[in-house]
Amino acid sequence: MVKGKLEAVLFVSGKSMAIKSLAKLVEATEEEVQAAIKQLQLERNVESSGIHLLEHDGHVQFVTNPGFATLVANLVKDEFSDELTRPQLETLSIILYRGPITKPEIEQIRGVNCSLILRNLLIRGLISEEEHAEKLQMVYSATTDFLRHLGVSGVTEIPEYDRFHTDERISKLIEESTQGTL
Repeated sequence: MVKGKLEAVLFVSGKSMAIKSLAKLVEATEEEVQAAIKQLQLERNVESSGIHLLEHDGHVQFVTNPGFATLVANLVKDEFSDELTRPQLETLSIILYRGPITKPEIEQIRGVNCSLILRNLLIRGLISEEEHAEKLQMVYSATTDFLRHLGVSGVTEIPEYDRFHTDERISKLIEESTQGTL
């Protein structure tokens, strides 16, 4: 049962998770989680499996089989070589002008779910995701590479940054999103 729970959580998470956190989440001991990890590695980390379980420095994550790297690279290249869509540009602009900003705050401003858009922007390397201790959730910011691509050395150099970063209407929308989570 621990193995199944572990698979589900790692699959949905899509990122590296601490073994200690996983144990708490799946309501098991760290030893039980370690045993499930070993079992999953025996099952998954074989040549015929497209998914492997990577364990490093007390964290685990599902990753693609290194043997399929070319196939996966071609998919990612095809998927992300197109221009950004209007919703992606809107989301990126919100992050650029209002970041660091949480997903609920972005969604409050845009009025729609942004999960896939955020995933695509993360994969493209345009935004970064960090855990924010005070907000107790992930916050999104523009990456240094993206700022460099824009030809600026910081977000304050982008056109009308001060105006949009402190816009009262946007601040009110963001405040509404945080009130809804309390």
